[in-house]
Amino acid sequence: MSFHLPPYARTMGMEIDRIEDGVPVVAMDFAGKVEGRPGFLHGGAIGGLLEMAAHAALRAELDRQGNPARIKPVNINIEYLRGGLKERTYAMGEVLRAGRRVANVRVEAWQGDREKLVASSWMNFLLAAPKEG
Repeated sequence: MSFHLPPYARTMGMEIDRIEDGVPVVAMDFAGKVEGRPGFLHGGAIGGLLEMAAHAALRAELDRQGNPARIKPVNINIEYLRGGLKERTYAMGEVLRAGRRVANVRVEAWQGDREKLVASSWMNFLLAAPKEG
């Protein structure tokens, strides 16, 4: 798998925690730089984690297909379901469709108990031809 987290993700403390069924699980530890209101994760940090997990899942799927397309986000819808606490947060995407020009990815984020989601997201991506050169 060729997916590497971009500088933004690394700056926020995100890393690939593990691979499940060929899909990366992205994780982020709680730290001052991701804190919003006292004691809770900032919504933007959660959104960033969801986006990175979507990119990771989609890149893994495109790699399986042998498709070198560039991934461009078109639409992101985030549902915040509970406050993120002072602990490690995980996110994993599921590619629902990866066509020739558009891809749809569902992402879930959780802490401790995978059944108690912190947030979920639907993301739509444009798949563009790779840059030449």
